[in-house]
Amino acid sequence: MPRKPKRKAPASPASPDPSPEPYPSHASPSPAQCLAVRDALLAFHGFPEEFAPFRLLRLGGRSPDGGSGDPRPRPSSPTVLDGLVTTLLSQNTTDAISRRAFASLKAAFPSWDQVVDEEGKRLEDAIRRGGLAATKAARIRALLRGVRERRGTICLEYLRELSVDEVKRELSRFKGIGPKTVACVLMFYLQKDDFPVDTHVLRITKAMGWVPATASREKAYIHLNNKLPDDLKFDLNCLFVTHGKLCHSCTKKIGGEKNKECSALKQSNNPQQAQVRCKRSSRASADNGK
Repeated sequence: MPRKPKRKAPASPASPDPSPEPYPSHASPSPAQCLAVRDALLAFHGFPEEFAPFRLLRLGGRSPDGGSGDPRPRPSSPTVLDGLVTTLLSQNTTDAISRRAFASLKAAFPSWDQVVDEEGKRLEDAIRRGGLAATKAARIRALLRGVRERRGTICLEYLRELSVDEVKRELSRFKGIGPKTVACVLMFYLQKDDFPVDTHVLRITKAMGWVPATASREKAYIHLNNKLPDDLKFDLNCLFVTHGKLCHSCTKKIGGEKNKECSALKQSNNPQQAQVRCKRSSRASADNGK
């Protein structure tokens, strides 16, 4: 007696690809809010001097206000590798100290190949002032060795020709290179439209309701990069970092991670008022163009 063929189980419906957006029901920030907050912080602080050379690089020497005067000299761009190592050295210390540690490293080792080939503790000694010298030295040496093994030479300038996602894939191959480090390299040293999230940025965006109060740094990074207009990411990031360092309301912890929204941001972050200001700004721009 012939055996009956087994009935195949009905195929389960294909599940849709998961959305990269961690907070799909969280509407803030709107483009109008982003513009209003950027303008409020610019009026409050001016543009931070420490980030001005990177802003000029992004503008190609043009005046930030769009004026028609002679363009300012374009500053020389650091190499991608110099930028990456500088960013690694900045972990758990101030920018000023990390810059001095980087200068000490370059003085001790004229070439990156010398860093890879040196077997003693000269690298640790050179960067000791930046803190965590042993950990950072191991990461830097592993990075440089990995680049040389994969590329044949210690150079990352090829990253300038890649997309944001391609750069992320390339740099994530190296141990000790996390999302924040990659985002900083993208924004500062590759002039790409990305938005790093550090402690200051996370606290301020939570206080303004741009991300949920329970958001992790990783999910805040995804949400903010999805929501912020590309042309405002750089300015907002630099201004948030500066504001977080200087504003006592934004840096003060109240009940753990909760903190109050300061007066410089509270009014500009109001969605309705931000929309009104955005419309007025658009009309003024149109009138000036006539």
